[in-house]
Amino acid sequence: MVDREYRQSRFRRPPGSTELFLVRHGESEPAVPGRSFALVDGHGDPALAPEGRVQAERVADRLADQGVEAIYVTTLRRTVETAAPLVERIGRSPEVEPDLREVHLGEWEGGLFRQRVAEGHPIARQMFAQERWDVIPGAERHDVFISRVGAAARRIVAAHPDQRVAVFSHGGVIGQLLSQAVGGGRSFAFVGCDNGSISHLVAIGENWVVRRFNDTAHLAEGFDLDPRPDLPEGREGVSA
Repeated sequence: MVDREYRQSRFRRPPGSTELFLVRHGESEPAVPGRSFALVDGHGDPALAPEGRVQAERVADRLADQGVEAIYVTTLRRTVETAAPLVERIGRSPEVEPDLREVHLGEWEGGLFRQRVAEGHPIARQMFAQERWDVIPGAERHDVFISRVGAAARRIVAAHPDQRVAVFSHGGVIGQLLSQAVGGGRSFAFVGCDNGSISHLVAIGENWVVRRFNDTAHLAEGFDLDPRPDLPEGREGVSA
């Protein structure tokens, strides 16, 4: 006779831990050769494209009933605009975390990065081969980027024990955080999340658990999620 059964159980957030919903901003305005994006602290600062605004609404649909207790954005307006529908729905003002802004792309800021990647520029190919942003002339140093992004995430975690937090950030930042969560390794292993996607980390003390990467279920209807074949090696997901 069986006295007790032990069923498989669903993951539950451990006491004191913090859940981070890492949202990549919606699609931003296209880069046009010869017309640089406005810069904020040296970073290109395009607004959302119409498609990005639709994605922002879909993100709000997905997260509005998930018990989000804090919202973070960066200094770049594409994150602020992506967070806006969720801010309105749950009535929580966003906090700004400057150190979760995108990696600085040096001489390729202002939209040139997208063009160089699409062209298959030799430095872009070197960047992917070495998995370092700082092969771009004047770009942020690899170790500096890793340090500032990790420190920003730890500050948020320390401020929100036993809470769910929505962090609206950038593809390079989200990729770096997930890489750190699994112990470093390949820096670009998680680069390429889609605009409007949600990745999910649980921070348990100094240990981070990856629960989801590039969740786009809320975007599926009406969006073509297949890689666009006109860009080399499927790298369109890293556009800054």
